[in-house]
Amino acid sequence: MKPPPKQARAAATRERLLDVAGALLAEVGVERISTNLIAARAGVSPPALYRYFADKYAVLAALGARLMVRQNAVLDAWIAARAPGGIAAMADHIGDLLADTAAVTRSEPGAVWILRALHASPALVPVRLESHRAVTDRLAAACAPHLPGVDPAWLWRRLRIAVELGFAADEMLYEEDRLAPDAALADVAAMLRVAMRDLAAGSDAHPHHRQHAVLPGGKG
Repeated sequence: MKPPPKQARAAATRERLLDVAGALLAEVGVERISTNLIAARAGVSPPALYRYFADKYAVLAALGARLMVRQNAVLDAWIAARAPGGIAAMADHIGDLLADTAAVTRSEPGAVWILRALHASPALVPVRLESHRAVTDRLAAACAPHLPGVDPAWLWRRLRIAVELGFAADEMLYEEDRLAPDAALADVAAMLRVAMRDLAAGSDAHPHHRQHAVLPGGKG
C-alpha cells in the first residue's frame, strides 16, 4: 500500500477518493467495485486514481486502515480516561468503549463491506491483524502497571482474545437481525467486564501467571 501523501492538496484528494470508495462500496459491494467505478464517481481519470492506489485492493486496504485508525482513536481516549482508575475502572466502563467504537464504525460509509473484505481477502488480512494486535498492545500497556509481576505473555494473550471477541460481536450485528444491537453489546460488555476483573483476580490466585514461573517457551 502506497504511503499517504504529505502535501495537503494530495492528501485531501486521497481522502475524497476514499470517501467516494466507501459510499460506492456500500452500494455495489466488494465484488463489483473497481478502480474505474471509483474514478468515474469521483470525477477523476483512472491514471489520476492510480497515483494514490495501485488497484481496488489497495483502496480497500486504505479504507480498512482508516477505519481502524478512527476506532483506535476511541480506544486511546478511553484509556486516557479510565486507565488511571485501574483494572476495576476499565472493567466498569468497558461498555462505553464497545458502544463508542460501534458508533464510529457505523458512521463509516461502507463499513460492513470494509469489514467483510478485511476477513475475506488474504491480501487484506494483515490490515485487520496488525490493528487488533496494536489494540492489544495499547490495552496491555494500560493494564500492566496495575498488575505488577504478571507474566506479560499471559496478559497479552488474555487481552488479545478479548479484543477479538469484542470486534467479532460488533461485526456480527451487521448481519444478525434477531438481536437488538444495544442489548447484544450490553451482554458482550458484561462478559468482557468479568474477563477484565479476572486479570487481577487470576494473577493473585494462580502463581503460574507471574513472570518468575513462566513455562519454557515463554507461555504462561
